Parts: sequence; structure tokens; C-alpha cells
Amino acid sequence: MPDKPNIIYIFSDQHRGDTLGSVGHPTVITPNLDKLASEGVNFTRCCTNSPLCMPARASMMTGKYVSEHGIWTNFKGQADPNGPSHVRNIKQAGYHTALIGKTHLWIHGGREGGRRISRHTNDKISILEDWGFVDIYELTGPLASAAVDSPYTDYLKEKGLLETHRKYMTEYYTKLTKRKAKPWEEPPCPLPTEDHMDSFTGRKTVEWIQNYKVDKPFYLQVLFPGPHDPFDSPEEYRAMYKPEDMPVGILEWPQKPISGIARFVLNLSGLKGMTPAQNQLLRTYYYAKITLIDEYIGKIIKALEERELLDNTWIIYNSDHGEMLGDHMMNHKFVFYEGSLRIPCIFRPPGGIKGWQCQGLTDHLDITASLIDIAGAKPLKESDGQSLIPKINEGPNGLRAQKGKDAIFSEVQGFSMVRTEQYKMSIKYNSRRPVELYDLKNDPKELTNLVRDPKYESVRQELIEKYFNRLYS
Repeated sequence: MPDKPNIIYIFSDQHRGDTLGSVGHPTVITPNLDKLASEGVNFTRCCTNSPLCMPARASMMTGKYVSEHGIWTNFKGQADPNGPSHVRNIKQAGYHTALIGKTHLWIHGGREGGRRISRHTNDKISILEDWGFVDIYELTGPLASAAVDSPYTDYLKEKGLLETHRKYMTEYYTKLTKRKAKPWEEPPCPLPTEDHMDSFTGRKTVEWIQNYKVDKPFYLQVLFPGPHDPFDSPEEYRAMYKPEDMPVGILEWPQKPISGIARFVLNLSGLKGMTPAQNQLLRTYYYAKITLIDEYIGKIIKALEERELLDNTWIIYNSDHGEMLGDHMMNHKFVFYEGSLRIPCIFRPPGGIKGWQCQGLTDHLDITASLIDIAGAKPLKESDGQSLIPKINEGPNGLRAQKGKDAIFSEVQGFSMVRTEQYKMSIKYNSRRPVELYDLKNDPKELTNLVRDPKYESVRQELIEKYFNRLYS
């Protein structure tokens, strides 16, 4: 057995932070994630550094804020694979590095600068090697799989299922672009459950663990493409839920003033007039995708047990960003509301511990710093990431057990946000003009935008001077 522990970082796509049984969700079925939480530390106020895939993943990889690495959207550019990379640092510390699933560190299809983007993920292997990965099994997200080939679409083609899959994804994407996608009307996955994209990712991970023979500790990223929309959960997983038991979201329409990014998501979502019953149905479909992923997480843990690796392996569960799930009549992400901002964060040490929760503010940069700490790797230069490992080792009675950052930053598409214990404010990046301000202590549902309230002028100025000036210094 290697001297250093193995590390498995399970990173899903669009899993909102309140949707786990271990944090008190009343209906979602997540027994395996809940077990991880019962044997580790659950950071219940972890936030993404960007509520969008590519920017968030670039921050996770580099330990940098969006305004530092420069990837503000999913549609332009890519982070420098030869720049800072926690994966490369871990590799240099003696680890065998691997990935299975969706990294989304490059644009999935389309054109950039008049140049056609690669149409098969295998064409990007050299870029992922530059990031520091050795074993590479790169997929796309569900929507991109309608146009971009990968080992998953190769697999479907061999089984005669590719046309069925792409018809489903293309029809959803067409409805989405025409603002006609109603998530409560989304049919179940048309493929056998074993051929669902998340099933495929989980199964390949189990096979990788079963066949691992390298005489080094491993760092494996497992990047589930779900529960990202479309909510194409298999029928048998939907049947585990009763829509009438679902908690209804925050269905109030945002009050004026509405920021530009919020108006964009309202328009994209097309949920105006959604009823409570429709909201419950879309949640059923979303939760069912989470339950499918949870089942495969259980299979991954079992594979570790069978290889006698569980007592020498850190398991971390996290996601790139959340999902609005109908809150404020919005779907998707992009916005800085809590449904989009908050993400799960569970650390289970080798062998497990008596589980406890930390309510301090944390973010992707802290997770990256923690992975480096576990591996004994070289820290990333000039990163604001703070390792969570000393806190975990000290336990629930340690002096730092409930202490997190005094503020976290999240940025997307020209907007920047700071969140403290009480306040959340977002600004236009170029002009520094505030566009949103919420008092989370007195308005936890974020119903009243105080950005123009004169009584909060001193709060706005303090947040700019104390935090944003630091971010952009």
C-alpha cells in the first residue's frame, strides 16, 4: 500500500447544495452520500466561484478566481492548461492522476474565432495531459453529446442507441433555445437505465478501480455529467418519488430592480405561470437524477472496499454550481441566488470518522487547496484557497471548527458577487456598479433587492471597499 493516501474527487454537474438528505432535505433519496457525510465532514455553506460550468471548473483546477483566470463564460476561450493546475502539482508529488467524465475545460462544440471546435473529446487528450492527467476518459455534458463525440457516444453507437439519444437531446435543446422547454414535461430517458450517461460514468469508474495496478497512490476525478438538465431521469428512479411530497420552491417573481443576469435567466427559463404542482414535478425529475448518481457512488465505494482501498482513500463530493429548480421562476444557473450558488461539499477521510457539519463559508478554491494538502503537493501560487484539512483533523470541538472565510467571491459573464455572513452584493465588473444587494439574515429567500435603498448606502460602500477592492487589487 502506498505511503500516501489515495484521493477520489467526485464532482457532479449542477447539484444544488440543499439537495441532500444529510443537510435535512425532506424527500431527496441520497443514502450513499448521506453515509459519506456521516463518516466525514459536511461543509454546509460551500459556494461556487462561478455559477456556470467552464468558469467554475477553471477555478477548481487553477485555484484562481474568474477575474484572474479570465474564463467568464462557456462560449469563449479556455483556461491555460500550462498555467496553475492542482492536478499537475499532485502528479508531481508522486500520484497517478486520472479522470472519468466531463471536465468541460474546453468549449464543447461550435466555433470560436471562425475555427471549428473539435468534434471528439479524444482530440483534446493532449490538452488534458498538459493539465496533469495521465489516464483520460473524457466525456461531454448531456446537451453537448448531441453534437460532440466521446467514448460515451462511441459506446451508444456500438449498441445502436446513438440516434435515440441524440434525438432526445436535440429536441430538448431546440425547445430550450426557443424558450419552450418546460421541465415538468420532460420525458424520461429513452435508453435502458444502464446506458444513461451517469450510469456509464459510474460504471467506468468502478471498472477503473477494479483494474488499478499502478504502484502509486492515485488521484481520480469522477466527473458525473448529471444532474444537469435535461432532467432525463430513468422512469424507475422517478417512480421512487411522489410529486405531491416535493417541497415547493420560492415561486415569487423577482422584485425590481432586476439585474441583467437575472433578466437573462428569467427569459431563458420561460417558467412564468408555473404552478406549484408543476414545480413539484420538475423537482421529482431532478431529484431522480441525483438518486441515480447516488446509487453509482455506492457502487464506487463498494469497489474500493473490495480492493481493500477504502481505509487509505479520501473521498470528496462536490459540484460545479447549483440549479435554480424553479426558485424565483428560474431554471438553470448563472445567477447568484442561493439555489445557483450553494453546492454540496463532503470530505470523508480514510477509514471514516464520526461525522459532523461545518457551517463556515467555503468555496472551490478551498477544496483545491485541501486536495493539494492531502497529497503533500506544492501549493498553488497566489491562490486564496485555504485548506480544510487542519479543520477536519481538529474535529468538531476545534477552535476553527465553525470558522470559514469572512467572504467568498463568485463571478460570471461580467458580474462579480461577494457573500458574507449577512450580505450578498453583486456588481458589474467593468463599472463596479452595484446591481444586487440582499440582507441574508433578514431576507433569507432573497426577495428584496436593496441595491437602491438609501438606508444601505454604507453597507454597499463597505462591501466595495473591503472586498471588491481587494479582489481587483
